[in-house]
Amino acid sequence: MASNASCIFCKIIKGEIPCFKLLETSTTLSFLDIQPTAHGHVLVIPKYHAARFHNIPDEYLTDTLPMIKKLTKVLRLDEDHGLDGEGYNILQNNGKIAHQEIDHVHFHLIPKKDAKTGLSMSWPAQPTDFDALGKLHKELLAELEADQEEKL
Repeated sequence: MASNASCIFCKIIKGEIPCFKLLETSTTLSFLDIQPTAHGHVLVIPKYHAARFHNIPDEYLTDTLPMIKKLTKVLRLDEDHGLDGEGYNILQNNGKIAHQEIDHVHFHLIPKKDAKTGLSMSWPAQPTDFDALGKLHKELLAELEADQEEKL
């Protein structure tokens, strides 16, 4: 397991800093955020230190989404608990420009009970340029094909 002695999340994983732990597996830890944007704001972190998502080995991500899913039920964010207009966000940022504050991959599970609490964001959608989108599609398919060939 990769670790960084100065990383607050690595210190939490090692038990050097206490947390309000919820669920834990051999590769993943979840706990309450101490600076929540909403009641029930949870962090889910891989037990592998890397600043960006693409640097986490796959085996350290296998429990991540199932754990988040389980937490949505524990927090009563699922439809079995009579939600009416409520929701939640699952957020994972990469890099300072993308609002990542701690350089250890982490996921936020943020309940959204009303317009004032939880995550607020804008989505500056751009008009569709189908020619440019088609060109990008071809480029990405070529990259995916090359990646597959490298693995063979």
